[in-house]
Parts: sequence; C-alpha cells; structure tokens
Amino acid sequence: MPLSIRSEAVNRLAQALADRKKVSKTEAVRIALENEMRRLEEQVSLWDRLKPLRDRVASYPLTGAKADRAFFDELSGDY
Repeated sequence: MPLSIRSEAVNRLAQALADRKKVSKTEAVRIALENEMRRLEEQVSLWDRLKPLRDRVASYPLTGAKADRAFFDELSGDY
C-alpha cells in the first residue's frame, strides 16, 4: 500500500536525506523509519540507566544521623 506524504516539511526532509544518501525518497524514508525503530528498541529506560548510581548509593552504610532541618531550610532560604 502506498504511503502518501502530504507534509511539505516531511517531503523536504525525505528529499534531503535521499540526496545525502544518494538513494530514492522511498529508500530514504525506509532507512529513516528503520533507524528510528532500532533506536526505540535499543532505548534504555531512565530507571535502568540510573541502576549503577542507585546501587552505589544503596551500598553506603546508614549512619543513623538525622537531617538537620534548620540547616537545610537556611540553605534553601526557607527560614
């Protein structure tokens, strides 16, 4: 089934990519769509990207110390 691109901006982007890759606009659109799908499949969630940091913070021993609320209020300007 054919794809009809009615957006002039999308058409210009497809043509620019086709020109740079020296392929047809159809091939340029296929390349762009495949690259975007691959990027989405390889995307790692923020939660997973932060796992090494979360593990490092969790490895610190608990001190049992209480936060000094007055100190932090003064730092933030909340007196």
